[in-house]
Amino acid sequence: MSNDSTHPPFTRVAKRRRGYDPESVDAFIDRARASFASGGGVTSDDLRTASFPLVRGGYDIANVDTVLARLEDAFAARERDARIREVGPDAWVSSARAEAQELLARLSRPKGERFDRVSWHRMGYSVAEVDAVASRIARYFSDGDPVTPDQVRQAAFHPQRGGYREEQVDAVLDAAVRIVLAVR
Repeated sequence: MSNDSTHPPFTRVAKRRRGYDPESVDAFIDRARASFASGGGVTSDDLRTASFPLVRGGYDIANVDTVLARLEDAFAARERDARIREVGPDAWVSSARAEAQELLARLSRPKGERFDRVSWHRMGYSVAEVDAVASRIARYFSDGDPVTPDQVRQAAFHPQRGGYREEQVDAVLDAAVRIVLAVR
């Protein structure tokens, strides 16, 4: 990590282990901070989907991911407030409700049919594990059962032959995080 005190105090992993590339992380964090200060550029979606090369002795992945999640929360709140000022609270609520309803429709499909499947020769996400997370998110949208953005962000799935298509699942989980953050 640079000696610049504007960077979070990320810990490094042991030299033999892999972590996020410090230069890439520092550059991204600098860009995000400048964007937050200026009101444009980096978005909460950028923070949620940020990825960094892995290098030996790099930054601890969990430590960086925690900071990125906090930044994403701050950016999402700012984006929500700006959108409400732009379109008004009624239009914003209507838009958020429509997006939540669209997700609920997908997540309420029968188990094993919520996402496209990869061919039997390929690996996808575990159907049962994804369905469990999808059911929990669906209960959040339909019944108000509690779920946090971190619980959705941290969902991890084992590989399975003929499992769910990873890109689709990831996109829906990203949308769920965005909605959960928007309606906080």
